[in-house]
Amino acid sequence: MRSYLFCIALLLGGAQAAAQAEVFEKTLGNGLKVIVKEDHRAPVVVQQIWYKTGSMDERTGVTGIAHVLEHLMFKGTKTVPAGEFSKRIAAAGGRENAFTSYDYTAYFQQLHKSKLPLAMELESDRMRNLNLTAADFAKEIKVVMEERRLRTEDSAHALVQEKMMATIYQQHPYQHPVIGWMSDLEALTVGDAKAWYDRWYAPNNATLVIGGDVKADEVFALAQRYYGAIPKRVFPARRNFTEPGQTGIKRMVVKAPAELPHLVMSYHAPTLRNPEQDWKPYALEILAGVLDGNESARLNKHLVREQQIASGAGAGYEPTSRGPGLFTLEATPSEGKSVADVEAALREEIALLVKDGISDEELKRVKTQVMAGEVYKRDSLFYQAMQIGQMESIGLAHRAIPVMLEKLQAVTAEQVQQVAREFLQDDNLTVAVLDPQPLSGKPRQKTEGAHHAH
Repeated sequence: MRSYLFCIALLLGGAQAAAQAEVFEKTLGNGLKVIVKEDHRAPVVVQQIWYKTGSMDERTGVTGIAHVLEHLMFKGTKTVPAGEFSKRIAAAGGRENAFTSYDYTAYFQQLHKSKLPLAMELESDRMRNLNLTAADFAKEIKVVMEERRLRTEDSAHALVQEKMMATIYQQHPYQHPVIGWMSDLEALTVGDAKAWYDRWYAPNNATLVIGGDVKADEVFALAQRYYGAIPKRVFPARRNFTEPGQTGIKRMVVKAPAELPHLVMSYHAPTLRNPEQDWKPYALEILAGVLDGNESARLNKHLVREQQIASGAGAGYEPTSRGPGLFTLEATPSEGKSVADVEAALREEIALLVKDGISDEELKRVKTQVMAGEVYKRDSLFYQAMQIGQMESIGLAHRAIPVMLEKLQAVTAEQVQQVAREFLQDDNLTVAVLDPQPLSGKPRQKTEGAHHAH
């Protein structure tokens, strides 16, 4: 084990130095931040444009508009007709995609390095010249409604997730689903889409990440050529929402057609604000790894294999986001067991952690796992660019990426025990139960998969 750890450390030391050395950044006169990650292993380039706007910027009544606009961004400009964007990228042998989250909206293309000017020409064109028509809007809003029906309303777990978020958050806009509430989708107009586009789609609200077999100075020159003339906008001051402290446990039941019951327990938890000084988010990340993450993690070992109370169990925590965070536990009861049984078992795991903490062995395993994961991610050019774009979009600089790895390595067993004690408390908790209803005669649709725009 020791030698494996040592290899990872060596690999990472090298990877870190390399990762550091090859990231260049420059901000154009109009406020567009351009970040270049040089990676010369294959003659490929990825272009990603990240807008610092997502569903959390929506007002009540117009939920879903960020995602609807993401669909409409493929509907053409004055010079590039509808559908043509994707056709031209495909004709150049490229792939493209887009997605919307609570925190940002992003558009990407991956193609041969010689095609970067084409990708930039197309992407910069739709930053400013989108052609929004009532007809396109009417067509696309139906597509989004159908997506909502398939992905959320016909999926019991997604429904639990959506209703749970609306219960956890009373004030923060994370209470609204990214796809929007159906009644809002029905009321949205092309005017709402125009207003959203005009408000947020501007160079000084975006980060352009280019990764691949390119030279930074050449990329900066291209970026200046294609994006440089787009005027910056003045932005209204953003309201920074906080979530008031919870004052007691919240419980909810969601009845939906499903085969099995399911239990989710979500606790309010902090997210990373100062990567250098914060320690709790790192400790929470290790805690999630102790509970879940591979065969020998606690929930799988204790609940699934030894006690056979659950057929599946997991833990999750995301340390980086623009808004507040959650630490989540979930489990599906085994045949003959109830959600009350799995809740009791999960609570026992927490009590055990709080009382006895974690072993050095567990701490080492999770750190090794995290590092191995990072080494694999370093292998993917797309993922590296993605990490940079994400960090920049939520207000943490990409320079924090290596810092975060060092800080994770420094977490102690005591810190893990301390965050378990501090955050995994009833007053901080929302419990949601899926109460399975008989499945109707129609076949169940599989609706997972990449969130593709069109």
